[in-house]
Amino acid sequence: MTAAVIEELSGLGHTRTCCRRAEVATLLRFVGAVHVVAGQVVLSAEVDGAGVAGWLRKAIRETFGYPSDVRVLPSAVGRSSGARYLVRVLTDGAALGRQTGLLDLRGRPIRGLPAHVVAGRVCDAEAVWRAAFLARGSLTDRGGFPALEVSCPTPEAAMALVGAARRLGITAKAREVRGSDRVLIRGPEAIGALLTRIGAPHTRASWEERRMRRTQARANTPRLPPFDDANLRRAATAAAATTARAERALQILGADVPAHLAAAATLRVTHRQASLEKLGQLADPPMTKDAMAGRLRRLLALADHVARNTGVPDTNRRPAVPGDVPAGESSSGGSHGTTQVTATSANVPLGWGSIRVRSSFRLRDVFVLVMGRTGSVWHVGGVG
Repeated sequence: MTAAVIEELSGLGHTRTCCRRAEVATLLRFVGAVHVVAGQVVLSAEVDGAGVAGWLRKAIRETFGYPSDVRVLPSAVGRSSGARYLVRVLTDGAALGRQTGLLDLRGRPIRGLPAHVVAGRVCDAEAVWRAAFLARGSLTDRGGFPALEVSCPTPEAAMALVGAARRLGITAKAREVRGSDRVLIRGPEAIGALLTRIGAPHTRASWEERRMRRTQARANTPRLPPFDDANLRRAATAAAATTARAERALQILGADVPAHLAAAATLRVTHRQASLEKLGQLADPPMTKDAMAGRLRRLLALADHVARNTGVPDTNRRPAVPGDVPAGESSSGGSHGTTQVTATSANVPLGWGSIRVRSSFRLRDVFVLVMGRTGSVWHVGGVG
């Protein structure tokens, strides 16, 4: 949309002399340079597009009465934008610089904007932003975050541009990005208001319509579930697993379960989808989610201890899978050599300790290697 804004601004015609003077002074300050050639002061301005170059030459001729020439600069290698144009005032550069305020009484360039432009009327503030956008402005809308940005030659020029926006009732911020001073305006309302004030209402209408279409397209595009939904699914899965273990714990302990642990287990089994915080609120008396989690943890630990002493499956048992082989047996898996081993609640001794096998598993390889502290190999089973 930057090109559309520049095209509309270049076609504007103003009759107020103060606005034209402010525009020429601002544009020459942002993209201009002062050179001394053969003892004469030459003012030059490098602009993008033939429209801006023609607009600047016309403004200099009609407002100050000085002639100027223009030539096309060679395109830089790898440059994707259009041609650039160099507008030069050769014979009357010093006079033009003093009249625009770009040169002081001693012929030295100023760092910011001229004093009469900064302290001018509201229409001058609009002219300053109009010329600044023609010189180095850009309008972007990346990721749904619109931004209007102007690159400034000096920090003083950036602060003058911020002040001009403040006089228009628009908030702008000056910042330094990679050694370049820039003025940034964010928000569709502020950007739309500025585009209208500087004379680009048609581009504003097109820009807002385009943003509305993009917003509707993003709203209709299916998206992946957010992280909150993933957290809720993980919480529901954990609650279901704890509920199944609590039911098994009540079966193992029977009438020997402590009353406070039995109450926690009953709440967990009754309200299967509730969170720990909700279970704590339902308890009598109410308790925190940490207290509820502690009671459930102690219940499961007690039930597992009793199960180990009595030789019954603990709370981590799983339902039998069709095709499982009874404990202690193995079967060949056909041409792929798959071996299936089933073990339940068995402590397998090793040189450095023991491991606990709780469920059935299938072995694609010929054997399972369990490395102990001494590097020994334990063959669980297999086919030759």
